[in-house]
Amino acid sequence: MEVKATMAGSVWKITVEQGQTIEEGQDVVILESMKMEIPITAEQSGVVKALKVNEGDFVNEGDVIAIIE
Repeated sequence: MEVKATMAGSVWKITVEQGQTIEEGQDVVILESMKMEIPITAEQSGVVKALKVNEGDFVNEGDVIAIIE
């Protein structure tokens, strides 16, 4: 499953690591947009197979942030 950005913004903080087991609803990254912090959460439980962004990267709505299996 792909975790995608719900809006454009900068990746302020990555809260998971590759290989980490996460639960549905857990924060994956926190975006900063218009001086607000927007958490992007996992839509299912699983293992983080890949992180596609780094802290400080700019993402657009729909960009893939992480892969969870």
